[in-house]
Amino acid sequence: MSNDNPFSEALFRTLKYCPSYPSYPSCPSRPFADLPAAADWVEGFVQWYNHEHQHSAIRFGTPEERHTGREGEILAQREVVYARARQQHPERWSGATRKWTPVTTVRLNPTMDDLLDQERRAA
Repeated sequence: MSNDNPFSEALFRTLKYCPSYPSYPSCPSRPFADLPAAADWVEGFVQWYNHEHQHSAIRFGTPEERHTGREGEILAQREVVYARARQQHPERWSGATRKWTPVTTVRLNPTMDDLLDQERRAA
């Protein structure tokens, strides 16, 4: 059994594959010139990750929106926009619109049972 923390691993993957992550072909194992340069970059990354990056696990919202309680209002607005778009252009939709209710529990790699339980609770 692995002792890895999947949430930390997911965060590190996001960090390493972030488009602004520096890469230096001459020395890929040391992308930062020094510790202060790395700290500056990480500070900017944390700002982006929490305030700009839309997370698919929380219905394409940001952690900041979720933690400040704005998530519900934003998702309700998206639901209205999607409903209006579907009404104006029904030929673009083969089924229901995306679900925009707030996610109550976030899981990495949820099982089908987890997803079905979450849908039942939201209904």
